[in-house]
Amino acid sequence: MNEEAAAPGGLALIESLVNTLDVETGADTLGTQEGRAAFGLTEADVAEARILREALRAVCLTHAGHRPPEGSASPPLDRLLAAAPLRVTVDAAGGAALRPVAEPPGLTARVAAAVAEGATGGTWARLKACEAEDCRWAYYDRSPAGRRRWCSMSVCGARAKMRTYRARRDTGAG
Repeated sequence: MNEEAAAPGGLALIESLVNTLDVETGADTLGTQEGRAAFGLTEADVAEARILREALRAVCLTHAGHRPPEGSASPPLDRLLAAAPLRVTVDAAGGAALRPVAEPPGLTARVAAAVAEGATGGTWARLKACEAEDCRWAYYDRSPAGRRRWCSMSVCGARAKMRTYRARRDTGAG
């Protein structure tokens, strides 16, 4: 839904993972070979990846000031990432980073490293999920104030504003 550039750094991985599910149609690219390959997953990894995806979506909704949908059964992201094996690395210039321990790193460890990178860089809280209930697409909020509500103002934002306008018109308010 979002027509803008991907989120910066490792947050692009998280944005891509959350956006593997089209909430409106139910289409889930993790159910396809190509979709799994984009994340280095096997069919056996899909159930765990879906749980991680929905926990990430819940946090992205929180970043945008929304509550996850009622009945959301996803476990807290903190609990999922606690099992991610990470280590601190320091480069020759003295720069420190968290890196997955295993090679190749699993999806949870890559997500955990991306969250840590975003948190230290001040970008993590700008990864949000669209306010539209039929969308919930992840997007990176590049607005100056960091208060964007929809993945696309021209689609989801316009629909929401039109619904508000019609509701006011139909009730005779304003």
